[in-house]
Amino acid sequence: MVKTQQLSEKWIKASILGTIWASSEIVLGSFLHNLRVPFSGNILTAIGIIILISASYKWKENGLFWRAGVICALLKTLSPSAVIFGPFVAIISEAFLLELSVRILGRTIPGLILGSILAMSWNLFYKIFKLMLFYGNNIIDLYTNLMQYAEQQLGLQFDAVWTPLILLLFIQMLFGLVTALIGIRTGSETVNDKTPFRNKFTNHKTKNSFKQSYFNHSINWLIINVILMIGSLVLIGRINFGIWVILEISIAIIWALRYKRALRQLVRPQIWIYFVVITMITAFVFTRLQSGKTITDALLIGIEMNLRAIIMIMGFSVLGTELYNPKIRDYFARSYFKQLPVALQLSLESLPMMIANTPELKAIVKNPTLFVHHIMAFADFRLNEIKAKESFKQKVFIITGEVGGGKTTCIKNIIENLQQENISVSGIYSSRIVENDITTGYDVINISTNKSTKFLRKTGDSTQQKIGKFYIFNEGLDAGNDTLKNSDSQIVVIDEIGKLELTENGWFDSVELIIKKQDSHLILVVRNEFVSQIIDKFRVKPEFMLNVYEEDCTTISETISSAVIT
Repeated sequence: MVKTQQLSEKWIKASILGTIWASSEIVLGSFLHNLRVPFSGNILTAIGIIILISASYKWKENGLFWRAGVICALLKTLSPSAVIFGPFVAIISEAFLLELSVRILGRTIPGLILGSILAMSWNLFYKIFKLMLFYGNNIIDLYTNLMQYAEQQLGLQFDAVWTPLILLLFIQMLFGLVTALIGIRTGSETVNDKTPFRNKFTNHKTKNSFKQSYFNHSINWLIINVILMIGSLVLIGRINFGIWVILEISIAIIWALRYKRALRQLVRPQIWIYFVVITMITAFVFTRLQSGKTITDALLIGIEMNLRAIIMIMGFSVLGTELYNPKIRDYFARSYFKQLPVALQLSLESLPMMIANTPELKAIVKNPTLFVHHIMAFADFRLNEIKAKESFKQKVFIITGEVGGGKTTCIKNIIENLQQENISVSGIYSSRIVENDITTGYDVINISTNKSTKFLRKTGDSTQQKIGKFYIFNEGLDAGNDTLKNSDSQIVVIDEIGKLELTENGWFDSVELIIKKQDSHLILVVRNEFVSQIIDKFRVKPEFMLNVYEEDCTTISETISSAVIT
């Protein structure tokens, strides 16, 4: 659990909205792009805008839109896609345009409509800017000549150069208007919607996780990459074409060797299809429609445009990789955006839950209003959950005793007493296996399910780890750790912490996780001889040290329940 007291409520709300927006980008975005659905970018933008406008009817803080956009953009970079820089810029720009509009016109219907139209229209301007950035001024000449050729062939009596762009802009603006009206309508409806979140989502999917593999980040490489990108653009037309081509290919090879994302760009069939198509169109346009150009000249222009595009695409990919540098994150942690890293960590906690409960696209299309009601219910649910945990202070109780002193028997009585007090308890305890009055091993018991798994035995084989005279069985170790890592009760019990944990084995990782999450109280059962070492190892300050030899189990459970309830 993130220490949310470090966050303002505005950043908490932005974190929730950014997470909801990001989950739609990650889940629905992959679906739409894989199916090659036309205007998929506009559909995703519309969903994000509807979420923000709907939320603005309940949460009215200024600055919420751009903060949510920053959170969403950062979470979007965690998706498996190799192309992250473009979506990152687009999402932030859309959020800032919506924010700018409501700052100028207020949180009014005209302000929300204008913001939606600006955010939606940004898609067109961004695509034009990206094409010019990737392919240079030649792409303008290519487009202009093609439109003039179309005029001649079709006998058009008007300027066809601007007509497609004006038509596309009109469609984008209309789409933005409709999006705003949907957001305004659903937002006004959700204000009085009190249906609890748990009754809403019924579609459950496997949780998604995004693991960042280790990479040796370097500020020097970040600077070098920027210089290589800018240098490539500056040198076009200023040095011999053959030397420039060799330079571009060398840069691409260097990036491919150092960055997996850059390499993934090169192996995509789409980039080579574009290479061939643009080269062929360039050869046609600059030989048939312009005088003084040979086929060789035209082909060289096409190759130049494509190589420039490849370098720019790979360049943004490698910059995105280097920007994950922890030093850069630390810098932001000390700047005006110092709350951003904590808000992002909070979003990462919410993201798997939101992804798991994102409805299928057909359900959204069938009833978009119900979808917005669902996600706003989640937003309220998550906000209340975070607020409830803000004041939570984890308490650690250590129950001590000697070997065979009745610690496990006592802990079973304590669990039963706590449950009778309506205090939820989960975790594990050890069950002694006795044969002919001799202890032959221990099983690990899941408190929630009462399931028993073999853990320690006196007999085993040489491949197994040992603790004292007992062999450790991995199935018991795995079962215990799985139980602890998935515990979500008020109190988590861990029986017999000792030698294994002091060497960072056994239940060590699970105890560390529970202490870090800070969302459950913790009962540790520890032998007397290990108490001080365990306290130092886990850096905890016990609320109470309770010895089963000195106090009866009922008194111990009453002490714990009183401390937890207060």
